Amino acid sequence: MTTVIRNAAWIAAWDGAAGRHVYRRDGDIAFADGLLAQVGGRFEGPASEEIDGRRLFVMPGLVDIHSHATSQPLYKGICEEVGNPELWWSGLYDNKLVFTTDDDGVAPSAEVAYAEMLLSGVTSFVDLSAPFDGWLDLMARSGARAWAAPMFGSASWHTDDGRNVIYDWAADDGRSALEEAVAVIEAAEAHPSGRLAGMPAPSTPDLCSPRLLGDVMGLCQQRRWRFHIHASESIHEVQEIRRRHGTTPIRYLAEQGLLTPRTILAHAIYVDTHGWVTWSRSEDIGLIAQSGASVAHCPTPFARYGAVLESFGRYRRAGINLAIGTDTTPHNMLDEMRWAAVLVKVADGNLDAVMTADVFHAATVGGARALGRDDIGRLAPGARADLVLVDLDHPSMQPCRDPLRVLLFHAAERAVRDVYVDGEMMVSQGRVLGLDHAGALKALVAAQVRSQAGVAGRHWSGKGAEAIAPHALPMAGD
Repeated sequence: MTTVIRNAAWIAAWDGAAGRHVYRRDGDIAFADGLLAQVGGRFEGPASEEIDGRRLFVMPGLVDIHSHATSQPLYKGICEEVGNPELWWSGLYDNKLVFTTDDDGVAPSAEVAYAEMLLSGVTSFVDLSAPFDGWLDLMARSGARAWAAPMFGSASWHTDDGRNVIYDWAADDGRSALEEAVAVIEAAEAHPSGRLAGMPAPSTPDLCSPRLLGDVMGLCQQRRWRFHIHASESIHEVQEIRRRHGTTPIRYLAEQGLLTPRTILAHAIYVDTHGWVTWSRSEDIGLIAQSGASVAHCPTPFARYGAVLESFGRYRRAGINLAIGTDTTPHNMLDEMRWAAVLVKVADGNLDAVMTADVFHAATVGGARALGRDDIGRLAPGARADLVLVDLDHPSMQPCRDPLRVLLFHAAERAVRDVYVDGEMMVSQGRVLGLDHAGALKALVAAQVRSQAGVAGRHWSGKGAEAIAPHALPMAGD
């Protein structure tokens, strides 16, 4: 069965010879058996279904390379302005950590995140989470192409005073968690949906022993998995790796043989040239580029702490493959792309440091390359039929001289009408078909209430939710 989108007003097509996306106008897009058969021109073959494309902008599905679906949605309205000034504004170690998602809230949280991703045009995503019962089946039900990335480590962290981070090392060095991660990845690869895969996600260099990291990379080389790790994510991490090893997190990973073309570095923001870091050498960016590793850029959580990548343009000019992830709430890929496009201009003090086309490349082909795929993130014959149909009649898309720029800077997910994965519709008229978005939101609301009730018992100071994350406006009478 062949589906044809007739006379699409705008198409973001892939030009293989030039290695870039290009616009095509008033052309047909045909797909069958999960693959694109034609992009642009006039399709003359038989069609079992035709879609009127005269008021549509058709683009490839976006690749969300880094998300935390089981925890971050609960932070909505809580953690947008929560950090710790004693730990370089990071909330990782106490003030965000205490807003936990309990067992009954984990699945609804993931379902909300998956729905948000799909509604913003994501057709492929990586979920870095702790495994839970039903995780893979929920991923499959979303209809997206998904990578389960179980997170684990040799230790966990806590603070007793809000200033000093304490490491609690596991007696088995994280071996049992690694074994569970391997089992989950194998189950994802064998899942009957055919759209799931996986990769191990050792948490951070400071939470993993050198031996554990080496063994994980050995598994990745043997099994041809990607290796996904947070690195240079916080100033504390930089300081801790300096204390232990006398080097930066990036250089440490390079010395351990952990920077390879299959490595995905989450964030890599506080490298040795960053304004918040004092270092005698400037080697980190070059090491990443030489290794062929990819960087998963997620601007939102760092912008909320007052920090930016320095910079997307600099990394790109060095030859680093950049991809984009949503990381935190909201899991809105179009918002994340807009943040990336704007903040690089601020970081570089230069309007054309990076343009819309560069960010779009990172959110599509950059993510695909990080995953070792050349059949997603692009509209070209033979690629997977992962498509996003944008409604040009939506008020936020008008006037529409340039559909991609208008979508990114003005309309965002409001104008996303339909989303296809492997040629199967997963979003129709702005509604996710395979997930119970409304039901998951209701369950998440209850989970957030439960989480706030227990904050005082989890925070080192004994303070409650309102003290840690006060409302934006004071309550009348206070």
